[in-house]
Amino acid sequence: MPRTLIFSLAIMVGIGGGPPVGQAQSSDTAVPVARIKYDGGGDWYSDEKSLTELFAFARQHTLLDLGPSEDVVELTTDKLFSYPYLYLTGHGNVTFSATEAERLRRYLQRGGFLHVDDNYGLEEHIRAELKTVFPNKKLIEVPFDHPIYHIQYDFPNGLPAIHEHDPEEAPKGYGIFDDSGRLMVFLSVESDLGDGWEPASVHDNPPEKRRAALRMGTNLLTYALTH
Repeated sequence: MPRTLIFSLAIMVGIGGGPPVGQAQSSDTAVPVARIKYDGGGDWYSDEKSLTELFAFARQHTLLDLGPSEDVVELTTDKLFSYPYLYLTGHGNVTFSATEAERLRRYLQRGGFLHVDDNYGLEEHIRAELKTVFPNKKLIEVPFDHPIYHIQYDFPNGLPAIHEHDPEEAPKGYGIFDDSGRLMVFLSVESDLGDGWEPASVHDNPPEKRRAALRMGTNLLTYALTH
């Protein structure tokens, strides 16, 4: 689908039924995106410039209206429900209280989207926490023909490998789907997209890897804001 058509349809309404956002190219109506601040000791703040760089790339190459940087949100705040896209990353442990798990489940069931980007060492912990959020749903590998890999840029083989951690492990994208088939949680592992979103000087990634990471990130934003 041409990107002009995609974003002409992307008149986003707040998850909780609030006022429309993202209708025009102005700071007053920019689509809000938030990074989750979580407990457990993991570095939720890692790759601190990654989303700023991703938003700049998406604004340059699409009609998506994004602000200059992300907000930081805790799952206990009602502001949670105003974000169509939540981002969670880190290297270590993450824990959700019973209240946080219930609120995240409600957010996702009401149309929200969560991208969990394993920065290495997060996967085992977040899998357990997502099980508390959705006890009766499983994380399954997202097939390569899913729109998440094609909506803006084509990734016929799934997630790009940006920062190699385990040479024998290929990047994989796992998801949790709602009852209508909408992808509401996307877990990226062995890819480290956030490293690729960071300024080129931070991780010294080759230009083609950084471009692939930014394009995949744009796909994630596009899907979240149009589904």
